[in-house]
Amino acid sequence: MSVSPRFADITTIGVGGAIAHFVEAHSRDEFINAVCFADDEKLPLLVIGGGSNLLVSDENFPGVVVRDARHAIHVLGSDSGDRGEANSDSHAAPAPTIRADAGVRWDAFVAFAVSHGLSGIEALSGIPGTVGASVVQNIGAYGQEVSTSVKEVEVWDRKTTSTKHLTASEMGFGYRMSALKESMYVAPAQPADRYFPTPRYIVLSVTFTLTCQSYGVVNYSQLARALNSEVGARMPIEQMRRMVLRVRAGKGMVEDATRYKNQWMRTLLQPIDVDDADNLLASFKLSAQDYQSANSPAAPEQSGVVSESAGRGSAVGEAREGAGHEGAPADVKLEDVDEQLVVSGIPSSAEISGQPTYDRHSCGSFFMNPILSVEDAEKLPEDAPRFAASMPGTEEEGVKTSAAWLIDHAGFHKGFTGTAPQAALSTLHTLALTNRGEASSEDVRSLARIIQEGVRKRFGIWLVPEPVCVGVDLAQD
Repeated sequence: MSVSPRFADITTIGVGGAIAHFVEAHSRDEFINAVCFADDEKLPLLVIGGGSNLLVSDENFPGVVVRDARHAIHVLGSDSGDRGEANSDSHAAPAPTIRADAGVRWDAFVAFAVSHGLSGIEALSGIPGTVGASVVQNIGAYGQEVSTSVKEVEVWDRKTTSTKHLTASEMGFGYRMSALKESMYVAPAQPADRYFPTPRYIVLSVTFTLTCQSYGVVNYSQLARALNSEVGARMPIEQMRRMVLRVRAGKGMVEDATRYKNQWMRTLLQPIDVDDADNLLASFKLSAQDYQSANSPAAPEQSGVVSESAGRGSAVGEAREGAGHEGAPADVKLEDVDEQLVVSGIPSSAEISGQPTYDRHSCGSFFMNPILSVEDAEKLPEDAPRFAASMPGTEEEGVKTSAAWLIDHAGFHKGFTGTAPQAALSTLHTLALTNRGEASSEDVRSLARIIQEGVRKRFGIWLVPEPVCVGVDLAQD
């Protein structure tokens, strides 16, 4: 008799019921066959990556859960198109295209890119999950979104039972949204009848276009402060990755490595399988050297480059959290991170064998930052954060505000518990709902609902959950 995990075993928040059929696919054929089996048998289907953006009911799941365990990366060549005006310049930095299987661990992919001097995704370091999930969610942090580096997404079309290639424009990327994710809902947090909790188009691989350049641009104020720099400064991408990991760790917004003690999680610790691309990458680097010699950054005191020792000094011992996408203003302690994680994107055995850090037992940012009409935004208090944005699905002007600020100013502060102390707001970050040990999915749902109702009562705004909620109703009444 086969044994399947519970969702509590394979999600970062550690809650959820039993799974009827669990398939871990190690090849393309295995993956597609598992999807087709579920659809042919008319069983509920859930394709899972790292389980980091998922809240599932305590009830048994009667369908098929498929985890993509493929972890290959292929360097394809240089992209001369879709890179803007710079491409018309023969002296532009080389732009390698790299295809990654959907099952590749996201942070391992970022570590690979950074270690090979490829910029474009370094600020997305430390985000849990897989490459496939990254484009469904259009992950973003610290001034970068994955959509800006995506060239093409290969998908399996469940309706036509065939593969298809979607361009970045066809993906319909928006704030924490894509056409794939949108197909699962009829309204915010209201699942569609047919394609939920897995979209019609299931990601098989993603092709990225990165830049062969060891310096990146700091595009987020909190990261700039942590680096003792300023927005717009050019910094070594290795230094940016390390600091992003430290800032995220200080807010509990990285994985708890102890989850990999669990037998059901060990597959995700496999190193990525990279084809023999050394010669190709070397040729890119030679071209990049010519580009960088003509476009070298200014001296450190002018470009904002600081040494690693300076980054660890008292001047940036703590960073003031920005009131934008990352939440309300708060003091964030910078924490050193495991060196193996920095280099490979995979935690060390010492980290895995350590003690649980419950502030990391979450779905990450639980609520999306609301985008309001200009008229509705005028009703906010004067000190509420405001950022220019487009209304979802339109080009109409809107205003984005901070969900974390709304939560905090509605009276729900860090560490807040609802009816069950096992589920609480993180003690480090207002926007994370955490499992403090032995919480149930219902405990988390109850806490989320209390916060939603409190924010609506105080500000007239309904917070929409960011995770995929399966069997958990958090839609507006």
